[in-house]
Amino acid sequence: MLTIGCHLSKREGYLFMAKEAASIDANTFQYFTRNPRGGAQAELDQKDVEAYRAFAKEHGITQVCGYAPYDVEPANPDIQKKDFTLMVMSEDLARLEEIPNQYYLVRPGSAPDVSADEAIQNVSDALNKTLHATQSTIVLLDTMPGEGHQVGYTFDQLAKMIDGVKLKDKVGICMDTAAVWAAGYDIKSDLDGVLDEFDAKIGLDKLYCLHLNDSKEELGSRVDRHAPVGEGNIGFDALSAITNSPRLAGRAFYLEEPHSTLVIYERDVARFRKAYTGK
Repeated sequence: MLTIGCHLSKREGYLFMAKEAASIDANTFQYFTRNPRGGAQAELDQKDVEAYRAFAKEHGITQVCGYAPYDVEPANPDIQKKDFTLMVMSEDLARLEEIPNQYYLVRPGSAPDVSADEAIQNVSDALNKTLHATQSTIVLLDTMPGEGHQVGYTFDQLAKMIDGVKLKDKVGICMDTAAVWAAGYDIKSDLDGVLDEFDAKIGLDKLYCLHLNDSKEELGSRVDRHAPVGEGNIGFDALSAITNSPRLAGRAFYLEEPHSTLVIYERDVARFRKAYTGK
């Protein structure tokens, strides 16, 4: 079965997102845990949570992913940014336990003025300070394109981040197709080669989900600019090959269109479902 959905707004609550997902034949979705540029958490509506749980169970909605705001950058050495990152991650992880077994997606971020090794250690340290043995949430590190001072754009760097974490069973990776393309991984012409390298350095068991994005930029550009699905340099055929790879069976796929509307997402979900062979 293909598990596919898109990024939705949490503004109207969990039940509303689940209903939007179901309306476009999606069986998963992604959302920002709070304003993407940071800010306080909204109050949790327990009635909404209970209604969501019932609806999600009835409609087979699983592998939902909460996305940390962009201002969360565990790699960054600045003390104020570190404090902010730890505060948001701790709050978000506590909140996510209200709906067990979600994913929590975190971008490693940028780290100016320090070495890559120090930035990588900062990410591991932030995870060690916020993860708990009893949590059901899996924290996922997002693959980065490698712009500026970003870390987490190579499989080696991501492997080192995980190696430094004590509770390794609570962490994994979300592979963004546009980001790895920008970082130089040719998922279009050599998908199996890329997956072989990921497996050797990190382990495919750590790859929990993928952002299914096309790219305006060339391979290895280090620039992550999404194109409408099928209109970029990766293309629909290569993206549908990813959803059909037996090595990625069971993973969730999240669409992040540059001009996102429910109509566009409904079209995309239908296209990928039609192209899915189920093998």
